[in-house]
Amino acid sequence: MLDALVTGASYWLAWFLWLSGSVKETQPGIGILPAGLYFSALIAIIPAYLILYNACDMYSSKRTAKTTYEVFNIIKANTTGLLAIMVVLFAVNIPDFSRGMVGVFYIVNIAAESMMRKSVRGALRYFRKKGYNIKHILLVGYSRAAEEYIGKITANPEWGYVVCGILDDRVPIGAVYKGVEVVGETDSLQTILTENQLDEIGITLALEDYDRLEAIVNTCEKSGVHTKFIPDYNSVIPSHPYLEDWGGLAVVNIRRVPLANTTNMLMKRVVDIFGAVVAILLFSPVMLAAAVGVKATSKGPLIFKQERVGLHNKPFKMYKFRSMEVQDDADEKKGWTKKNDPRVTKIGRILRKTSIDELPQFFNVLKGDMSLIGPRPERPLFVEKFKEEIPRYMIKHQVRPGITGWAQVSGYRGDTSIRKRIEYDLYYIENWSMAFDFKILFLTFFKGFINRNAY
Repeated sequence: MLDALVTGASYWLAWFLWLSGSVKETQPGIGILPAGLYFSALIAIIPAYLILYNACDMYSSKRTAKTTYEVFNIIKANTTGLLAIMVVLFAVNIPDFSRGMVGVFYIVNIAAESMMRKSVRGALRYFRKKGYNIKHILLVGYSRAAEEYIGKITANPEWGYVVCGILDDRVPIGAVYKGVEVVGETDSLQTILTENQLDEIGITLALEDYDRLEAIVNTCEKSGVHTKFIPDYNSVIPSHPYLEDWGGLAVVNIRRVPLANTTNMLMKRVVDIFGAVVAILLFSPVMLAAAVGVKATSKGPLIFKQERVGLHNKPFKMYKFRSMEVQDDADEKKGWTKKNDPRVTKIGRILRKTSIDELPQFFNVLKGDMSLIGPRPERPLFVEKFKEEIPRYMIKHQVRPGITGWAQVSGYRGDTSIRKRIEYDLYYIENWSMAFDFKILFLTFFKGFINRNAY
């Protein structure tokens, strides 16, 4: 109902802002349609937009959803609606129907829907904090998943969840975690469900107790209480697993990698090639000046080629402007450059600080060794070292390495924490989208070129 009212009000406001003066001053039939015809379109627009909102997942429970997710869905639904209106206007050939008003409606409706939903969400969260609109949950199984679930609920009272207790066979009755008590063993589940009014059951069994999962699910299903499964496998599947249906067989992928999709991969590759060509043309004067500076101030090759590990663990030669004195392979492999490293030339310090030494990597992008955006590649000796020390390190090689990346624009460049860098790289890999790439590219221009940790 609120969505219908907001959509209608947004449409009226768009008409008022764009056309009301023109309609009053101009006779119908000479370029301006009568107001009645405009508003009769609402008979189709309002139901169509409600259907779009439903298709864009705007009517499922949003207790724990982020506001950005909801705004994204509002934009997606309204963009689809805008395109549909334009197609209809073209198909039925109504040239005098104002396209400008439709554009204003698009902007106003996105803003109004976002504000309305934020207000509703704020009101609901306020009442939940006061103890209204609460859902009571019983957890079956004491595990790391149970502790993490309780921690999330405790930290976010606005979600409106209360954990009434935990059932477990290993932890003694009366044990307490963050105010939640173990109230019995799993055998007492049927009795507790009969004697208490619960809104949800959360199955949080430890991995070693999964042999009892089917029996517990059957008991929960018989009660009719909504049941959710909170798996205790975060150490194995740490973030975004996703399901595939293989003819009725549910297959859980340990990690979601959007760039494993051929369409996404090709789309990113096209952008990489176009972007690399534009960047080479744009930065050619800078690269020419850097080349002259390198050759004029030290002996040795202009371009420094270093072996790095790329997509699918395959090695490749990464290009840079040479910023250090020529050294033998043994010295070059000793480690990273340190502060005030005597091997770095004077012009090299400038090139490193401003990231100009990285510009030849646009040719790596054209060759297909690298991407504009992605995890930074490492040398083979460090890959061997880090894959033993840092869990999930090798996952970064499931995508092409990049000239810049989410970790770099977030401040993790040069001599910074490798573990934090990998966290950001994994987040990028699992949450990739073209919009995310453009965001990183945009941030690179403001915080990615000057590197305080480059020595």
